[in-house]
Amino acid sequence: MLIYLRVLKESFNFAINALKNNKLRTFLSLLGVTIGIFSIIGVLAAVDSLEREIKGSLSALDNSTIIVMRFSFGPTEVPQWKRQQFPDVSYDEYQYLKRNLPNTESIAYSIGVPNESIKHEDVTSTGVGVGAVTHEYYDIEAFELEDGRFFNESESVSGSPVIVLGHEIANNLFGNFDPLGKEVRMYGRKLTVIGVLSKQGASLFGGSRDGQVFLPANVARRVYGDNNKGVFPQLILKPEDDVDNAEYIAVLEQQLRNYRGIKPGDINNFFVNQLQGFADFIDNITGQLNFIGLIISGFSLLVGGFGIANIMFVSVKERTNLIGIQKSLGAKNKFILFQFLFEAIILAIIGGLVGLGLVWLVSIAASQFTGDFQFVLSGWNAFIGTAVSALIGLISGIVPAISASKLDPVEAIRTGM
Repeated sequence: MLIYLRVLKESFNFAINALKNNKLRTFLSLLGVTIGIFSIIGVLAAVDSLEREIKGSLSALDNSTIIVMRFSFGPTEVPQWKRQQFPDVSYDEYQYLKRNLPNTESIAYSIGVPNESIKHEDVTSTGVGVGAVTHEYYDIEAFELEDGRFFNESESVSGSPVIVLGHEIANNLFGNFDPLGKEVRMYGRKLTVIGVLSKQGASLFGGSRDGQVFLPANVARRVYGDNNKGVFPQLILKPEDDVDNAEYIAVLEQQLRNYRGIKPGDINNFFVNQLQGFADFIDNITGQLNFIGLIISGFSLLVGGFGIANIMFVSVKERTNLIGIQKSLGAKNKFILFQFLFEAIILAIIGGLVGLGLVWLVSIAASQFTGDFQFVLSGWNAFIGTAVSALIGLISGIVPAISASKLDPVEAIRTGM
């Protein structure tokens, strides 16, 4: 064990000397490894950050959550002209499914409405996202309230003029004052503030709850009506934990088909979207991005590998005499082999660490320019970068190391004289 530590120490010293004595040659040789590792880890870090942000935006809802609406989350075989004829889901259908659909933990009705302005006294917030939902939405989505409460079933059914403010909206309208019990104006109506959501921070899709308000869906129904194509209602369902999702969806579709009077053989005029399917779609896309990035970056690593091999062949040639002396003093072939192999690996790791450092600096700079979207260099990606660097060094150095270990000591000493 000690001899290998000694070989490692000597190889490290040789690698450092190579860097010091042949700065330009070593720099050019390691540049390929540095660029290759920078490219690979940069791609992995960017895709990981994107995936983390997307899934973070979806994390409020459980993957088992089902959304029924006239739109599809993904590609569909239904032609566009037919999809445009699909009716919106209705409040009556929400009530019907709530009474008749078994194995349902919770079902909520939501209306996607345009952004609005909200006013308190002489202070106005514009472009405010409005969540018009029934009270069950609180049970489905992972809401955290900083103060107050969410509206209850009675307020939801009656369409009481109450509202829950996002953290940013509450600060804009009330500053340091307590907003609970105060009135705001929206849709030309007075709404009483009953709750304030905890700060969430921005999300990738701009859907942060900080800039939203939530009010009973029946308030929005009075404003927009039930046949307004400018809004898109949806049903949000959460099955019970021990329910088979495929069976549950089959029952859901049959219940809704019966309610709408869809004949056997006719296609559904609604879409049942699963968040799990959307999450799988995201995984597939990020996997493809990673694969394409790795293929492109692999060419840089190939160049880097040739650079390492080149510098090692030169190193063997320059130290032929030294190799002969070491062998004449009893050094075994594997000692020489490991000496040059470790040197190649150390050189490659140095190039890889420089590449990782560049990724880290770029991730910090990119995060500053993109605001709340954070580029993160994870420990796992750093490990991958180091491991790939070592592998490149191993592959690039194996042939020069073998050629060095097989040198005849007499010939090696004579060559160096």
